[in-house]
Amino acid sequence: MKNQHRWWFASACLSAALLLVACGGGGAEPTQETTEPAETAVQEGEAEEPTTASGKTTLGLWTHSAGNPDELAVIEQWVADYNAQSDKYEVVIESFPQASYNDSVAAASVAGSLPCIIDLDAPTVPNFAWSGYIQPLPITEAEIDEMGVLDNDVGRYNGQIYSLGQFDVALLVYARQSILDEYGIRAPTIEEPWTLDEFMAALDTLKESGEFEYPFDVNAGYTGEWWPYAYSPMLQSFGGDLINRDNYLEAESVLNGPEAVAWAEWFQSLFTEGYAPATPADDQGFLQGRIPLWYTGSWAARSVLDQYGDDALFLPPPDFGNGPVIGAGSWQMGVSTNCSEEASEGAFEFVFFTMTPENIALMSETSSLIPTTEVAANMTELYGEGGSFRIFFDMAEAFALVRPETPGYLTISSQFEQAGLSIRDGGNVQDALDDAVDAVERDIEDNGGYGFQE
Repeated sequence: MKNQHRWWFASACLSAALLLVACGGGGAEPTQETTEPAETAVQEGEAEEPTTASGKTTLGLWTHSAGNPDELAVIEQWVADYNAQSDKYEVVIESFPQASYNDSVAAASVAGSLPCIIDLDAPTVPNFAWSGYIQPLPITEAEIDEMGVLDNDVGRYNGQIYSLGQFDVALLVYARQSILDEYGIRAPTIEEPWTLDEFMAALDTLKESGEFEYPFDVNAGYTGEWWPYAYSPMLQSFGGDLINRDNYLEAESVLNGPEAVAWAEWFQSLFTEGYAPATPADDQGFLQGRIPLWYTGSWAARSVLDQYGDDALFLPPPDFGNGPVIGAGSWQMGVSTNCSEEASEGAFEFVFFTMTPENIALMSETSSLIPTTEVAANMTELYGEGGSFRIFFDMAEAFALVRPETPGYLTISSQFEQAGLSIRDGGNVQDALDDAVDAVERDIEDNGGYGFQE
């Protein structure tokens, strides 16, 4: 998990490539061209799956995990176990490094040559569904509830389920017990997180001590998908959001209303008033003892424990007025529309096979990622009751909010990043948010409401 944060930036590139292709955009401005879902073209490209010497139908599986040996080893084990117990189907893996996976999947989507089974970054799922590149899974919400899958690890679009995730990550605040004790700062809990006032009082205390370069690091030098993943939960805790989730047709008043402005003014003050570095040279300030609080993901937990041992604290994010919120949604598995009807039965079967408690637990035990069901969590040492990482599962269950499940998420993501960068750098808060709203709503209109239009 030491380098897990790189996953987010690779996934951002993947999201951009996939969504640009799915929306028909050929350049940097996907909102300039209105397109319709590509279901007909994809269905016409449906191909018969080859068979093995034993007569089994071959099911292709594409994964981004070639550069992550732990994840890939688990997927290979899933495939071996599935193939051993199936007398009708044989799954064959083709793994890609993340840097090339985006190009391969994007090109195959347009050409109608996707394999039966693909893994997808959660925010891309609605666009793939709207574009006709993946098909709904034959599973109901009641069955999802019975499986106990965390709600934010189910890929949905317009009332249908398209993908399922076996793992996730969480956002949190890292701290040290010795530092909090020295300055009389209460360690928050899931049941009693810091309020905005309490959190700012803690930052003031740490700042005024003169012992640290900054009291807080929020990784504001990162780019891409980090911005909506990390900072829109703060916006949502203030009471705003990226889009109106009641209809997914407008951002007015939620992305630029009073609550959003209050978030933006607070966020800007982190940098203008010296609470956090706007463009840090690196992300090692907390690990090197230069910064006492660090807002980042659970992927850094191993490094923090290695550095500080029992002094390390994993803390929930503050409650800015509407409860703590963290981002959610990682890589998930779905089935393409390029898969024949017969082969689709096996592809669905394989996706559900990966969601058994034993298989979810295997991924967690191998990679240290958050398991997506409590049954699986309790089968692991790290995430079972009393485990070192149990708090990540509990926070994901209590506070996680999936990024907006709309095909227009690429524009939302990029516009929020642009607005956030402007706010960070001292720009006019209201203007930055208004510009983002205009761009998001123009994109929705240009694309006919993305399937939400009545």
